Amino acid sequence: MAQDDTAQQDGASTGGLRRDLSGRQVGMIALGGSIGTGLFLSSGLAINIAGPAVVIAYAIAAFAALALAYALAEMVVVHPEAGGFGPIAQRYLGGLAGFVQRWIYWAAQVVNIGSEVVAAGLYVQFWYPQLPLWVPVVIFSVVMLGINAAAVKLFGEFEYWFALIKVVTIVVFILLGIAYIAFGLPGHPAAGVGALTEHGGFLPNGLGAVWLALTVVTFSYLGTEAIGVTASESRNPGRDVPRAARNMVLRLALFYVLGMLVVVSVLPWNQVSTNEEVTESPFVALFQTAGVPAAAGVMNFVVLTAALSAMNTNLYVTARMTHSLARDGFAPKWFAHVSRNGAPQRALLLSALGLALAAAVSVFAEDTAFPLLMGLALFGALVTWLIIFASQLAFRRQRAAAGLPASPVRLPGAPVTTVLAMVFIAAVLVTTPFTEQFSTAWQAGVPFLLVLCAAYAIARRRGAQHPPGE
Repeated sequence: MAQDDTAQQDGASTGGLRRDLSGRQVGMIALGGSIGTGLFLSSGLAINIAGPAVVIAYAIAAFAALALAYALAEMVVVHPEAGGFGPIAQRYLGGLAGFVQRWIYWAAQVVNIGSEVVAAGLYVQFWYPQLPLWVPVVIFSVVMLGINAAAVKLFGEFEYWFALIKVVTIVVFILLGIAYIAFGLPGHPAAGVGALTEHGGFLPNGLGAVWLALTVVTFSYLGTEAIGVTASESRNPGRDVPRAARNMVLRLALFYVLGMLVVVSVLPWNQVSTNEEVTESPFVALFQTAGVPAAAGVMNFVVLTAALSAMNTNLYVTARMTHSLARDGFAPKWFAHVSRNGAPQRALLLSALGLALAAAVSVFAEDTAFPLLMGLALFGALVTWLIIFASQLAFRRQRAAAGLPASPVRLPGAPVTTVLAMVFIAAVLVTTPFTEQFSTAWQAGVPFLLVLCAAYAIARRRGAQHPPGE
């Protein structure tokens, strides 16, 4: 593996974090972050907007997510440092970019954590409809914080098996869905693909609706960037990170595109959800339509574990972002402390704010909690993706100018691929004010960006550190 002096795998580059994650754990952590409520619950909102053509939206967004995975792998195998893509942005784009990216990503993922735990509470209400939403929210919050406070090796093992549950079950779900469509299930004739066109056509709301649905659909792929954060704790980042990126190609295509095709082929799109309320996963609704209540309960358990798995991974990455910011002087040094077991437990406490937000919203805005939290998270996450792509362009340009060897992992088609992905993400970001679910994201995102820029100026005056090469 080609490396330079910035790729040293020692305690300095990892900030005291331990390289205890195996290759299989790195792959599952990345998967755990990117397959959660976006696929199982918010897909209902996307279907409501675009109808059966939502499959097109999932396929388009998949290309941007795959480009991101490869762009990250290309950079972090050379710079497997604590904080992943945050220090890389600071190294190649400057201090402002590194500061803004890490803090806005932290904010986006903290809110995302809240959306995942609220979704988990909604899944519990499938069995206990009279249970107040805040009860499971609080219980799950305490449990997930405890898991993340443990040694990273234990966290990785827990996340591996947690994520494996949903992987295996989604594969079974897709196979059963195809069987239901083509051959039928016991007591139920073949469903066929009539639902694709029988309720207003494949494009019931027009091509414009497909574009609007991309705001929801792109949210489903958030978490792909977790690959870049695991590098500093991977035993072999040069091998494990690229492998995780490659494996995600097949998984995204299988779980998102094919999974949605099964759903809209069987369920009438206009009965999946409404714009105002999300109360049930369309995956669970499909099994109820098929008349298999026991299977619906099992599927509900799986989507519950999927939400908790994504929440678990997001707590992991936000804690690492806080730890990285503290090491560079962009957050109080108190948060840079690493416990004896190698976990940044103090940084984890700051990320727990997202869980407090989720609990408050679940009490005061229960019926709209999930769409609200999802909208607040989207702006920061899309800005993070834009900065990652910009970092990759600068990474290639500066290394070529310095005569350094190319990364052993290369994003196919770059820099054209990178630019196209950036244009797509920017266009989705500009579209968010025109969608009801995400209008709050734009309204909150711009002021927050301005606050971060002002905070950076203050941090610079106080003597924040900068990595070599800035």
